[in-house]
Amino acid sequence: MTPITLTPWSPNDLPLLHHSNSPAMTAHTGGPEDDEKLTARQQRYVALSQRDATEGRMFRVSLEGTDEPVGSVGYWPREWQGKQVYETGYGILPEFQGRGLAVAAIVAVAQAAREAGGPRELHAYPSVDNAASNVVLRKAGFRLLGEVEFEYPPGHLLRSNDWCLDLEEQPLGE
Repeated sequence: MTPITLTPWSPNDLPLLHHSNSPAMTAHTGGPEDDEKLTARQQRYVALSQRDATEGRMFRVSLEGTDEPVGSVGYWPREWQGKQVYETGYGILPEFQGRGLAVAAIVAVAQAAREAGGPRELHAYPSVDNAASNVVLRKAGFRLLGEVEFEYPPGHLLRSNDWCLDLEEQPLGE
């Protein structure tokens, strides 16, 4: 697997958030956000990374041995179908896609969620039309549970696949 480093999200990561806010990166999640929404997202990401790890984390993804950001990944608690689970989300910048970095980032964040304790399941909800993201989750060892209606962004129902990883099972990834 491609070696990456996860670093807790910091106030210095706002440029990465801006770089990720492109039509290509947000095509399956409602499109780019305005500056006000990006600022609010940055504040949530920083706050999440300063709480107890059982409450989730956001990370900057970098190539191992460099400080160059290539994307982001995180996990956070949510209620899903009557139980507490972790949800994950991720994005690798277009210029770094196709190298296995997303799979490596998801495997690493799953390990971080496992080590944090908390819910046993980690879920991801990519659009059914986002073929690349669905392949990433399969390669990372997630199990496809089926199609669901998922609200993202708020107020917008998205036809998604519900992927699940049991954090108590080994191994992660292919």
